[in-house]
Amino acid sequence: MSFKQSGQSMYSSTTHNVTVSVNPVYLDGESVPDKSIFVWAYTVKIENKGTESLQLRTRHWKITDALGRVQEVRGPGVVGEQPLLNPGESFEYTSGTPLSTPSGIMMGSYAMETADGRMVDIDIPAFSLDAPDTPRQIN
Repeated sequence: MSFKQSGQSMYSSTTHNVTVSVNPVYLDGESVPDKSIFVWAYTVKIENKGTESLQLRTRHWKITDALGRVQEVRGPGVVGEQPLLNPGESFEYTSGTPLSTPSGIMMGSYAMETADGRMVDIDIPAFSLDAPDTPRQIN
């Protein structure tokens, strides 16, 4: 598997004292541009900077390609886990997504549960997916 960093950087946002940072990487070896297959991996770090424990229950992603087509993904946890983050703890995972265009954008949210059963929505920052050697465009 080969990785190409395409000038992209870390994207980060903080909601309810939880910081979510995302680093997307274009997977050159997994992509087949001649067949309109463009694949990215993204590493997400979730940091609990608050004073109460939170458990990640569900995720919601909106993935938009360069043609404006939107795919929504919802489900329990992330990568098969529902991590519990105590104050000061973090959880990191890597996942991926294919697109049929050489650029796009992803954003979303996590639903996290407090120890007393309250649900809070945590924003996942919007991040750009741009294949190397592709003219950049505003998504």
